[in-house]
Amino acid sequence: MLEEAKPLFKEILREKEGYFLISHIIAMIFGLAGLLLVLPHPEFIASLPEIGQSAFRWSMMGGGVVYMILGWATVAIYAYRQLGTFHWLTFMIPALGISLGSELLGTSTGFPFGSYHYLSGLGYKISGLVPFTIPLSWFYLGFSSYLITRVGLNRLVINSWLKDLGAIVFGALLLTSWDFVLDPAMSQTNVPFWLWDQPGEFFGMPYQNFVGWFGTGVVFMTVATIFWRIKPLDFEKVSLTIPAGVYIGNFGFAMIMSIGAGFYIPIFLGILLGIVPLTVFLWLANQPDDSQNNTATEALASVSQL
Repeated sequence: MLEEAKPLFKEILREKEGYFLISHIIAMIFGLAGLLLVLPHPEFIASLPEIGQSAFRWSMMGGGVVYMILGWATVAIYAYRQLGTFHWLTFMIPALGISLGSELLGTSTGFPFGSYHYLSGLGYKISGLVPFTIPLSWFYLGFSSYLITRVGLNRLVINSWLKDLGAIVFGALLLTSWDFVLDPAMSQTNVPFWLWDQPGEFFGMPYQNFVGWFGTGVVFMTVATIFWRIKPLDFEKVSLTIPAGVYIGNFGFAMIMSIGAGFYIPIFLGILLGIVPLTVFLWLANQPDDSQNNTATEALASVSQL
């Protein structure tokens, strides 16, 4: 009976994951409006009726939490439906655990990201240091980056271990490229969500931060890859609509934040190292089976030389 009910349950989830993605993006849009339009104009807030001021205060306290939970829910539902329980959990659990460990270590010692601390606005802090929503964002952005890369590489005629290695390296690169764009603006907005205790050279951030991001992504993606090799996945049947929507939506959020802060170099780097490879991998993933040829391999090689 349970086995017979699974297809129906997954079909219901397929319909719901689209709503979660849309809600995730709408929550980010409201967040952008609050941070870039409302907060810089306190006279507008003061002119609101009491219910409006209460709603605004609630949105500032919980808006970041909502959009990150929605992002996690979108990808968790998608991963369960598309890949199954094993592949979903063997990526999510390492991503949550390893990223939380890195963040706790970072906020305690300054390694591997540099010296920083979180402020309010992103939810309950684990051990008083790291908001519980932060590992959620590592998971849903890391999963989207890795899966898009791995499905694209699956079209190339190369050894499977090279496909896995490429997915780890390029997946971690896409994840880090998102942080290129997000971190400077989110730490220097009118109401920052975290602060650098020792400001660095890259728009107030230490270069060490990006090494930490890339390294953390490589570690949990490697762990997930090892599990996934135990039970191989048929990447030919994987749809990338949800992962692409999550990555592009979050990159757009970060880009608009950076534009509002007047930071354009991070946007350029994010596009060069994130959006360009993403476009190539999505293009590869959408090629028909008989197109696995040298042209695809050359396209990937040209990106790696950028």
